[in-house]
Amino acid sequence: MTSCVMSVPYVDLAQQHAAIKNELMDAMGHVLDGGKFVLGSEVHEFEEKFAQLCGVRFALGLNSGTDALILALKSLNIGAGDEVIAVANSFVSSVSCIMAVGARPVFVDVNAESNMDPRLIEQAITPKTKAVLPVHWTGRPADMTAIMSIAKKHHLAVIEDCAQAVCAEHQGQKVGSFGHAGCFSLHPLKTLNACGDGGVLTTNDPDIYEKVRILRDNGFRTREECVMWSNNSRLDTIQAAILMVKFKYLDGWTEKRRENARFYQDHLSDLSEVQTPVDEAGTRAVYHTFVIQADVRDRLKAYLEEKSVGTKIHYPVPLHLQPFARGLGYKRNSLPVTEKQAGRILSLPVYPELGKDGLSYVAQCIHEFYRMKGKK
Repeated sequence: MTSCVMSVPYVDLAQQHAAIKNELMDAMGHVLDGGKFVLGSEVHEFEEKFAQLCGVRFALGLNSGTDALILALKSLNIGAGDEVIAVANSFVSSVSCIMAVGARPVFVDVNAESNMDPRLIEQAITPKTKAVLPVHWTGRPADMTAIMSIAKKHHLAVIEDCAQAVCAEHQGQKVGSFGHAGCFSLHPLKTLNACGDGGVLTTNDPDIYEKVRILRDNGFRTREECVMWSNNSRLDTIQAAILMVKFKYLDGWTEKRRENARFYQDHLSDLSEVQTPVDEAGTRAVYHTFVIQADVRDRLKAYLEEKSVGTKIHYPVPLHLQPFARGLGYKRNSLPVTEKQAGRILSLPVYPELGKDGLSYVAQCIHEFYRMKGKK
């Protein structure tokens, strides 16, 4: 039995912000003093910085990762009657964006790494297929080499869902730089996080850049000329200012997440009941979430809750089995790997501010649970 109980929350944003509060307040104060709250200079500065980070020509600050996906699809003229190949183990936005433009998601199963299985893509392609939308799930890059090869062969667009994967790399190349567009979320829980909602779209295509630039601003090409129907998807200036402060800490935060992930990998490796994620050869994962696959997952989660360890399940019900997807025709066992993983996955605390004492306590509690289970 553990000698004491400590509290390990799933995430601790207050701790993150306490360390940089003065810098954040100064940055926000500068915006307040300047009075340019919409598309101010901080937005442009942030876009340049983010494009440089991803190794692309263009980046556009948006109000959410969801709108980044929607505008990416619109910029590629994907809409009614079109199909987009997707996965079902992601957050709802990864698929609702497809429905929002009038297209239809076609699901393929995932591999052992919980990313789109490239081997299944070609059999899902029909004459209506216009794009592939891989998700870099949990901050672990999908196999973009294989996906891009298939997409090129079949003349398909590729939209990367990078919501959880800022700074992740595949074969030495940043995610968001492979496809026609990369779509990032800056939600408060992400690895580069705003103090509210935010998103970014990256691209090397000047036509996509120009179209999304117009689409994000109610369809205005200039202040006087509105050239298409659209809505407001702009990133607020004050959020851009906050993000510029956090950029200075992003590398350190990312490495700390990776260090915490290695701790779990090392300290849970002796448990046959637990499967931990690992970096695949040639990839650099950023571990927005650290998702284990565990026997009797629900009992383990309940036990950790009793021990004041916060955990999450991302996500217990795959998208193809959600009520909103009933019209798509999928049933149980349509995606066997996705569905099996959904019953085993559990996200452990991995945030950068989590120290060795907290990590050790989480690992100790997991060991204790399986020792107790073996005695029953």
